[in-house]
Amino acid sequence: MMAAPPTQSDHAKLDAALLYVSRNAGIAVFYQDRNLRTIWSHNATPPWVAAHGDDATLPPQQADRLVAAKKNVIASGKSEGLEVSLADHSEGMRWYDLWIDADLGESGEVDGLILTIVETTEQKRREQTLRALLREVSHRSKNLLAIIQSIATQTGRYSGSIDTFLLRFRGRLQSIASSQDLVTSSNWRGAEFRELVVGQVGRYAANPQRMLRFSGEDPYLNPNAALHVGLAVHELAVNSVSYGALSRADGYIDVAVAMEGANGDARMGLSWIETIAPGTDAVSRKKKFGSVALERIVPAALNGTAELDIGPDKVSYRLFMPKSNFELE
Repeated sequence: MMAAPPTQSDHAKLDAALLYVSRNAGIAVFYQDRNLRTIWSHNATPPWVAAHGDDATLPPQQADRLVAAKKNVIASGKSEGLEVSLADHSEGMRWYDLWIDADLGESGEVDGLILTIVETTEQKRREQTLRALLREVSHRSKNLLAIIQSIATQTGRYSGSIDTFLLRFRGRLQSIASSQDLVTSSNWRGAEFRELVVGQVGRYAANPQRMLRFSGEDPYLNPNAALHVGLAVHELAVNSVSYGALSRADGYIDVAVAMEGANGDARMGLSWIETIAPGTDAVSRKKKFGSVALERIVPAALNGTAELDIGPDKVSYRLFMPKSNFELE
């Protein structure tokens, strides 16, 4: 059974449906004659309400581009497209895609122009955000690789064998990975100090919450500070498991944060203090990578200073860093 040919009413309903679709999709449509006078428009919004009449509201440069494109279509009969960006004082830049199609008469001559305008501002902003994120990821990846390279160099310098190097290097990589997980989960904002310390110590202690005694502030470290402070805590924890508080069931570590100065001159001091077993040859350990990381690599990366004091019965480590590395919530 053949379908009946569409009636004039059917065409009217189709036209109405297309107009609804274009409105819901945010598409503006204009029809202009060969003299570029607007005959009718649909879903027109500023700045396009008057942009195609005698009183154009587009900036002169954009208006000239648009007029030139229209004249090209009238002359050639071939469609053209262009992108227009406009400054909005309240919302910043706005972007639009324009298509200019020729309305050809029965003789093949161009009777007029059909302009279709679609705003692409949200798409453009998403693209800009994505590009910014990719640049940030690239920047942070390079920083992370530089940190790993430094760790590999120092680990190799203070390792007597391949096996020793691999053991130490893997541990330090795992430390960086643990800190990086916190940074990533915060959308690259950084990590809370106490959460960072508990996570690093928890890799070596069954009950870090009991063995760590915190006092003072709980600053939010930026990504670079989180990675390097995490590395410092890793070195302290490894040493502690060997001969310090983490090697004893009743052992504990005092971890404190103290603020010094104010405003632009403010700096923060982090301290780690624990007792060690009597008779431990702790001083000789300063020749190994742990002390190099704690006293040189970590403070240098944070533009700060550090003090490592290994006595006959106590280990004390203090790290000082400027305000650029953290914020207080």
